[in-house]
Amino acid sequence: MGEAIIAGATSKGITAPVAIAVSEPIADRRDFLSKTYGVQVFESGGEAVADADLVVLAVKPQEFAKAGKELAGRLHGDQTVLSIMAGVTMDTICSTVQHAAIVRAIPNTPAQIGEGITVWTASKEVSGPARMSIRELLGVLGPEIYVADEKYVDMATAVSSSGPAYVFLVIEAIIDAAVHIGLRRDMAVPMVLQTVLGSARYAQATGLHPAELRNQVTSPGGTTTEGLLALEQAGLRAAFIEAIEAAYHKARDLGG
Repeated sequence: MGEAIIAGATSKGITAPVAIAVSEPIADRRDFLSKTYGVQVFESGGEAVADADLVVLAVKPQEFAKAGKELAGRLHGDQTVLSIMAGVTMDTICSTVQHAAIVRAIPNTPAQIGEGITVWTASKEVSGPARMSIRELLGVLGPEIYVADEKYVDMATAVSSSGPAYVFLVIEAIIDAAVHIGLRRDMAVPMVLQTVLGSARYAQATGLHPAELRNQVTSPGGTTTEGLLALEQAGLRAAFIEAIEAAYHKARDLGG
């Protein structure tokens, strides 16, 4: 996701590659980032953040304790820290890096092609101009939604951040079902992908409630009715509720 931010920011002219400094402990990875994007690369986080206006924490939550300690005492008042880590709260980030201007954002994987969505919030110490810069940066990943309460970021972690995995699982299951009834896989894949893509775009274009859109497809006594009945009997709705609830609790657990 950090690489997606670099790619989006440089390709859309938000910043020049030479203005980006990346901390990466793996030498081969540093070489790749330098050659591919023309960014500055450093082995330690302390070196990378020295002259930065914005410090982006793009590490796994489990790696933050070590990465955060590298930054403690190295940040000055004009800098803003942007975290895209799941679960790790602003209070934890603040106390670890010893800095108060914190933005917490949760993007998702479609951001890698500019089709993601990011939910974010900011501490009161983040200035107005810094918030505008954050909004512009996150916009390269797709639409962004600001929330005033941090609790919604954890909820977004379970819904929009984990959500692509749920969608991919559904796509995989429908493709396998299509093959099961006799469709060739090379036919089933584009049929299912376009069905999912077209349905999402149709929902966006109409703005109608999903139940109303579903009713448009469902004729009394028809084939769709039988299919939906089977899904309801299998507990599809309850399974999604349980999945999102489990992901939400895990996000809270990661934050301590």
